[in-house]
Amino acid sequence: MVRNEQRKLSATYFNGAALAVMGVGGFTLIVAIAQSAQPAPAAFVVVVSCMWARASLHWPARRLLKGLEE
Repeated sequence: MVRNEQRKLSATYFNGAALAVMGVGGFTLIVAIAQSAQPAPAAFVVVVSCMWARASLHWPARRLLKGLEE
């Protein structure tokens, strides 16, 4: 039972980090659009990088939860 709780805590941590990275990517695009009518290509690079990083953090969380014991 303790092992399951530890796995859930680790999965929550990874998922929270993934959400934070996704927020940074979304916030970057919003700020870039607000500053100019046509955002710089660098803003899109940041957004794509953040989305890739989000997926990279989310998958370990899913793998941890697959290891839950009954």
